Amino acid sequence: MPMNRPVVVGVDGSPSSLVAAEHAARAALLRSRTLRLVHGYLHPFGYGVPLNPYELGVPVPSEEAQKMLERTAAELTDRWPGLVVEVRQVAGGPGITLIEESRQAELVVVGNRGLGGFAGLLLGSVGTQVAAHAHCPVLVVRPDEQPIPVDAPVLVGVDGSESSRLAAGYAADEAALRDVPLVLVHVGPADEERTVPEEVEESQAAHQADTVRLLADASAAVRAEHPDLVVREHPVRAAGAAQGLVEASGTASLLVVGTRGRAGFAGLLLGSVSQAAIQHAHCPVLVAHPYPVS
Repeated sequence: MPMNRPVVVGVDGSPSSLVAAEHAARAALLRSRTLRLVHGYLHPFGYGVPLNPYELGVPVPSEEAQKMLERTAAELTDRWPGLVVEVRQVAGGPGITLIEESRQAELVVVGNRGLGGFAGLLLGSVGTQVAAHAHCPVLVVRPDEQPIPVDAPVLVGVDGSESSRLAAGYAADEAALRDVPLVLVHVGPADEERTVPEEVEESQAAHQADTVRLLADASAAVRAEHPDLVVREHPVRAAGAAQGLVEASGTASLLVVGTRGRAGFAGLLLGSVSQAAIQHAHCPVLVAHPYPVS
């Protein structure tokens, strides 16, 4: 992976995007990368679809947006000494612009809601679009009114799938960067789901053995890469994996999820557990997309 990949964040002047920019600034400093503030603007005829500029002419970047970007950059460099910031306006809708930027990015950061966000909409369409389609990991900053959590552990769901193995690797890297513990979570079925009494004991034993094995395997893989990292194994019971992870996220500084779980469909870019996490988690969520093969 090239060493010059920036951390990219979409900025539109909304409170949510400015909170995302703060998280992106910290992420860029932790990684020793440049922070790129990106503002995507629509072509008056294009509705966010990239067009041939020779046919219609590229619209002039907005002076107002440029000032907003430069003001945000100046504020961030004041608050985060050592941070290098660049700003960019791109002709295109914000979602498609960030997805395109993600091809060359180390990390893309999106806010909880954009400028056109409704209070009742938990994650704006831009955030959902980028989280599903990006070509690099995506940090979804939620909830947007919360200060940046620093000392709490990084949490990752483990289910034995390839997607969760990738997520555990990213989670370990994040925990090492932040110098916090890593908590591996496996969510098993809640007791009330087992309705046949004579099967309960056998089912519990089988589930427990499965959980112990999955967590031990994930823990061994993580420790091989990060021998000094504090790693905790945390089996939980809940009505579903999404509910278990969302509840556990209340004590975390970051929740890392894969793009698909064990029951994932190849054509579904973001599994239901990941979708629930980015909508309802109590801390920021990192969606662990693999980097493109160069």
